[in-house]
Amino acid sequence: MRIAFRADASVQIGTGHVMRCLTLADALRAQGHECLFICRDHPGNLSEVIALRGFELHLLSQETEALRSTGSKDAATPEHAQWLGVPWQQDAEETLNALNGEKTDWLVVDHYSLDARWERRVAAQVNNIMVIDDLADRPHECQLLLDQNLGREAQDYDGLIPEACTRLIGPHYALLRPEFAELREASLERRKTPKLERILITLGGVDQNNVTGQVLDALAQSSLPPETELDIVMGASAPALETVRQQSEALPFRSSVSVNVSDMAERMYMADLCIGAAGSTSWERCCLGLPSIMVVLAENQREIGHALELSGAAYLLDKEELPGRLGPLLDRLRMSSSSMVELSGRANAICDGGGSTRLVKELSRNEMR
Repeated sequence: MRIAFRADASVQIGTGHVMRCLTLADALRAQGHECLFICRDHPGNLSEVIALRGFELHLLSQETEALRSTGSKDAATPEHAQWLGVPWQQDAEETLNALNGEKTDWLVVDHYSLDARWERRVAAQVNNIMVIDDLADRPHECQLLLDQNLGREAQDYDGLIPEACTRLIGPHYALLRPEFAELREASLERRKTPKLERILITLGGVDQNNVTGQVLDALAQSSLPPETELDIVMGASAPALETVRQQSEALPFRSSVSVNVSDMAERMYMADLCIGAAGSTSWERCCLGLPSIMVVLAENQREIGHALELSGAAYLLDKEELPGRLGPLLDRLRMSSSSMVELSGRANAICDGGGSTRLVKELSRNEMR
C-alpha cells in the first residue's frame, strides 16, 4: 500500500500529531508499505526528524500575513482553523499537488484544522481516508477514524462521521513505538518495589510557555533529597531551551537536559516518576506503568488528564498549581510506596502498547473491502 500523511508540527501546534503519525508510518513500513508525509513549513516543524526517519516529505509553503487573513470564517469553521495557516481550500489543492496524481491507498489526516469539507475535496484522488482525532468537535468524511483517548465513547462521533465508518476508540489503539511494548514486562516488574530517586520531566516537544522552567522552580523549593536525579527532555524548537539548561545547572539535584531524544522508552523505564504533559505521551507512560504527575499545557489536553486522574492512573495539575502543590505531592509519594504501586497498576491496565500493530491490520483489512 501507499499511505500519505497530512499532519503539521509547529511552535503553536506542538509536535504530537506528527510524532504519532511517524509511529504509524514506521509500523507500516516494517510491513513493506510505502509512506510519505505532507506538512506545512511552519516555524517549529519537524521536517528534519521526518527526513532522518527516511520518509519522503513534501513541505508546503509557509503561511504569510496575506494568507492568514484570507478565507471566510463561519459556524462550520473548526475551532483550530487558524493553525492551518492558509484557507482550507488552498491546503487541499496543495495536498493534491503533492500527491501528484499517483495512486494513494490511504490518506491519514491528523490535524485539528481540517474537517469533512477538506476531506471531500481530496477524496477523489485517494482510495480511502483515515482521520486521527482527539476532539470529536467537527464532521469528517472518512472510512476509518481513530480516537485513542481514555474516556472517549464511539457514540461521541454520532452524526459527525458516515455510518459505515469504522471507529477505533480508546488507548487499546494508542500509537506507540514497538520499544514500549518490548520494555513493558521489565518495567512493570521493577515497579513492584517502588522508590522515588529518578524523575523524568517531559513537557512536550515545544513547551511554548516554558512550563518546564516552572516545574524546575517548584522542585528547587521542594524537600526532595539532593541525590534525586532529574532527566529533563525537550525539543530542539523549544523557545526556552537555553534558559532551562542554565536553570538546570543551578539546581540542588543531579540533572541533565536532553534534546530530541530517540530513547524515550528507555528513559521512561529508568524513571521512578514522570512529570509530563497530559497529551499523547500519556499512553507511553501507561504502557510502562510509570507513575505520573500530569500538567495541562493546553485546554485540548484537559479531557485526557481528567480521565486519567479519575481512573487513578495519574495526578493532574494545572500549571498555576505547580508552586503550591507539586512539592507536597512529591513528599506524599516519597513516603507512601503503596501510592506508587497503585498509580503504576492503574496506569498499566489502560494501555498495553499494541495499538500500532492493531491499526496496521485495520488499514489492510479496510483497504481490501
